[in-house]
Amino acid sequence: MAIRSIKEAQVDGKTVFVRVDFNTPMRNGLISDDSRIVAALPTLNLLRDNGARVIVASHLGRPAGKVIDDLRIEPVRIRVSELLEVNVTSAGGPNGSSPVKTLERLESNGVALLENLRFDPGEENNNPEFSRHLASLADLYVNDAFGAAHRAHASTTGITTHLPSYAGLLMEKEINMLGNSLNRSKGASVAVVGGAKVADKIHVLKNLTSKVDTILIGGGMLAAFLIANNRSGGAAEIKSEEVGAAKNLLDAGGAQVILPADVVTGRTFQQNSIPTVYQATNVPHDALIMDIGPRATKEYARILGIANTILWNGPMGVFEWEAFSKGSIGVARAIAANLKATSVIGGGSTAEIVKSQNLSKQITHVSTGGGASLEYLEGKILPGVAALDW
Repeated sequence: MAIRSIKEAQVDGKTVFVRVDFNTPMRNGLISDDSRIVAALPTLNLLRDNGARVIVASHLGRPAGKVIDDLRIEPVRIRVSELLEVNVTSAGGPNGSSPVKTLERLESNGVALLENLRFDPGEENNNPEFSRHLASLADLYVNDAFGAAHRAHASTTGITTHLPSYAGLLMEKEINMLGNSLNRSKGASVAVVGGAKVADKIHVLKNLTSKVDTILIGGGMLAAFLIANNRSGGAAEIKSEEVGAAKNLLDAGGAQVILPADVVTGRTFQQNSIPTVYQATNVPHDALIMDIGPRATKEYARILGIANTILWNGPMGVFEWEAFSKGSIGVARAIAANLKATSVIGGGSTAEIVKSQNLSKQITHVSTGGGASLEYLEGKILPGVAALDW
């Protein structure tokens, strides 16, 4: 698939519609993590430096087509203004005449921000009329919202039928980094896959078996893999189809699938549950697997330390609770310590772990897309990316 980069476009004197993913976490009306905004700055600065007028658009939360005051984009506008060191104008909207009037007054190099796209039901419905309205605001379209690329919405796919369309710098980077991580490197390639259920990651795992050399398994899905190996999976309720999926993966060949030598368990799924370490071959039937154990963490770190390419998606345990976070933290630190490797973190909870340990700068790429990165790793074609094909 070939996509056009915004670096190829002539933007001087033109109005450029930039779809970004500024769906930032908020606490008490304030942005608690601006990393998605920071990630989009290179594209916005490139356009401004080359004489474009820029209209930026994003969704925020899930207002379901209704105007909800708590989900207005204003806190984002303030933060973007601070980071760009320019007054970003409120364009209003996202529908109606306000955006048009705002753009009539916008100077070259100026930036305006639309109101929350999802305030209009036409956004998530990919309504043709709303798509035409958005397209009427600009001369060119740029998609820099990898985090929303798995959605076929008006601002990610519909608009591309009306305007010359390009990938932003962040979109390019996401596609290149995730894509390259799925191609075997000259040295060892290792994928670390965690999460709660095999069902949630089975398509990712199937795709990875032919793409990498080694897969390290962690998280709640461990129970299904242990049962597939005729061991106890503890007290977790595991469906037979999940066990079957795990067994099929173990028998499929391709990548070497490694299970942890030991695990950390709790008697109940509670934060104050007492952590107890058991060998993976001897998990009590009344215990819940909550993390990989210390031996497994050390062995996983050894394998990651000699890898040339590393891909990580999904925590090793219930990382939100300190007693069951050591496996995830150990994996994060091992990846960060291997400075010779190309390391890609697949967004979502995994990115949260890396950030909590202040390790982001030691990782080659931390994806801004949770669901999008997961679907990309499954081998799916993302609608927002496919719409940029030419």
